[in-house]
Amino acid sequence: MPEAGKRILLLTPRGFCAGVVRAIDVVKIALELFGPPIYVRKEIVHNRHVVDELRSAGAIFVEELGQVPSGARVIFSAHGVSPAVRTEAEEMGLQVIDATCPLVTKVHFEAVKFARLGYTIVLIGHKDHDEVIGTLGEAPESTRLVSTVEDVDHLEVVDPARVCYLTQTTLSLDETRDVVARLKERFPEIHSPPAQDICYATENRQMAVKAVASTCDLLLVVGSQNSSNSRRLVEVCQREGVPAYLIDDATEAHPAWFEGARTVAVTAGASAPENLVSSLIEFLKVQGFHTVEEINIKDEDVRFSLPAGLEAPASRLTIIA
Repeated sequence: MPEAGKRILLLTPRGFCAGVVRAIDVVKIALELFGPPIYVRKEIVHNRHVVDELRSAGAIFVEELGQVPSGARVIFSAHGVSPAVRTEAEEMGLQVIDATCPLVTKVHFEAVKFARLGYTIVLIGHKDHDEVIGTLGEAPESTRLVSTVEDVDHLEVVDPARVCYLTQTTLSLDETRDVVARLKERFPEIHSPPAQDICYATENRQMAVKAVASTCDLLLVVGSQNSSNSRRLVEVCQREGVPAYLIDDATEAHPAWFEGARTVAVTAGASAPENLVSSLIEFLKVQGFHTVEEINIKDEDVRFSLPAGLEAPASRLTIIA
């Protein structure tokens, strides 16, 4: 018999954002239109299951362009690339399809603009993340990377009156707020981006976690370990004093986590497919959590157009669900 009172809080929004949907569509449509091999530089999005499925469909994932034959067709991932990578692709005669998320492209444009105006750009982000590497490449001589308040304390700039800040799109809102506050203390004339750089989906998923943290015993986040926005969801929950775990899929969930728990919240990072969430819900039901409550914090209706030359009828799209 199911144990009375044990429930699952299923958070909405969760899972795929518009940039991820667009990037996956780009690979699928390219394979359909041109046939394999289609090369993809880096993981198209940071999710092992998505990458494995696209690989089985004929996509070839490489770390660097040197692994791509001259003249071949290559897709740039949703995280964006530096100008140096674009130049390398041109020199190799590669046929480039750019799946960079438009919100990441916005940050790149801001970096170029501020650099041309002679500003020191303070980029808030994580050093080894693909998105940060690409953004740094837009204006390497003008950009300083910081990740923490302590980094800001050690920051040196040429002219304190000509400083701006930009951010990685997948950061924790709370931690970024602290860093920005310290930047404004040190550099009162600092310029902010015209609009917030942190992605709408990142913000919405963090808001949903905060909304339920006080009512759940633990949180499960479906997402891969190299997914920045997924890791931030775990951190947001932990900062609220609630245990949280990042899992690739239901096979990584440990029954011991649920001992004494009555309410488990479930969400998914912006690159995690919904079928993985469904499998986790079934696993939790086996653990006695039979009541599922949908918690809808905010509706999302953002859509991004495909790159030029990849327009395809909607009936041909096969989004991973």
